[in-house]
Amino acid sequence: MPKAPKSIFLCQQCGYQSPKWLGRCPDCGQWNSLVETQPGGQITTSRKAVSTPPQPIVSVSSRPASRLKSGIGEFDRTLGGGLVPGSMVLVGGEPGIGKSTLILQALDRYARQGLKVLYVTGEESLEQVKLRADRLSISSETLFVMAGTSVEEILQRAQQVDPKIVAVDSIQTMQTEAVGSVPGSIGQVREGASLFMGYAKGTGTSVFLVGHVTKEGAIAGPKILEHMVDTVLYFEGDAAYLYRILRAVKNRYGSTNEIGVFEMTEQGLREVLNPSSAFLQDRSEAVSGSVVVPYMEGTRPILVEIQALVGPSPFGVPRRTAVGVDPNRISLLVAVLGKRMGIEMGDQDIFVNVAGGLKLQEPACDLGIIAALMSSYLNKAVDQAMMLFGEVGLGGEVRRASHPRLRIKEAEKLGFSKCVLSKSNLGDSKGVAGIKLLGIDTILDLPQLLFE
Repeated sequence: MPKAPKSIFLCQQCGYQSPKWLGRCPDCGQWNSLVETQPGGQITTSRKAVSTPPQPIVSVSSRPASRLKSGIGEFDRTLGGGLVPGSMVLVGGEPGIGKSTLILQALDRYARQGLKVLYVTGEESLEQVKLRADRLSISSETLFVMAGTSVEEILQRAQQVDPKIVAVDSIQTMQTEAVGSVPGSIGQVREGASLFMGYAKGTGTSVFLVGHVTKEGAIAGPKILEHMVDTVLYFEGDAAYLYRILRAVKNRYGSTNEIGVFEMTEQGLREVLNPSSAFLQDRSEAVSGSVVVPYMEGTRPILVEIQALVGPSPFGVPRRTAVGVDPNRISLLVAVLGKRMGIEMGDQDIFVNVAGGLKLQEPACDLGIIAALMSSYLNKAVDQAMMLFGEVGLGGEVRRASHPRLRIKEAEKLGFSKCVLSKSNLGDSKGVAGIKLLGIDTILDLPQLLFE
């Protein structure tokens, strides 16, 4: 009697194979990522690759891709101006953040233009989808819904309906007959995405894939999934806040620096046309530790409030808590304040928060963080009509930031009258009337401007 094939253990992150179970993958270092799989459950399909003969690049036509606009400005902005026919878009986010709601609202907008769209759910029943559609006031006749997990059946039904856009929610629940493993495994996710990719490129149909995320915030499944698709969008936010951020981390047809801002309401997601005004609408007046900085997201400046609270520590080890900014950056700026200005905060509890739930990763926010720390430590409020931006070096120097004119114009729209920035940015900021520019070389010049 032939022996039954022994099972192997496959890493769900990188595809590493092991004859026995391991707590940690030796290849990618992920814990508890190896899952038992039968060796026969591998990809058995044989699809011929399509190739083109070599030709000079100057002879290749560069026709601009036509885009389908949904009418949701923030959604179209993140996609690079609209959805490209035949493209495949991967949308990831934490459970309950609003991925299904966003996709359903976008499909409804496309359907209102007369386009046939198909929404495939592998996690919910059609009744559950209908309840969400009623809550969102969706009743388009060209929006088709389907419940199923078989990739082959979904593609067969899609060819019958012939939609312009297909949304699959989610790719981790899909299963193909070509792979013998369970849904959500590395082979199933990879092969299922490959079949949808072939359908999108072969028919010119745009495909949305909704993906789960891991505890680390990355899309669950093999990393090759993000390499296969044309666009990767992350839907970010906190359940405690109303605002959601749609961020593009990969886009073959546009910029990866654009974001879309949405607000979660009872009727679904509503786009925020002026994020700066929304993030500053509840700002308190004449409070120490409150500073406004212009934060750049791609080509869009957003004014956000940075709050700092500095006080004596009742314990032996001072606390350092940062929400929305890098804690290591806070420690660096505190060390610069102590060394260059003599403001020692080593024995102080320091709390830094970005109002609205945004995460600031731009070094141009350094000057605003230092101003907020100084304001709270000295218990002196900063002028409400002042904003600051600039990178701070270890020597205390204030370095130039990118796009100074865009930042200043956004502040002028909201009524700010003063702006503290690096002197090297003054030449790039000429021609902006209505706001007073205060250039500085080092942080030593900051106190006399903040508390004059």
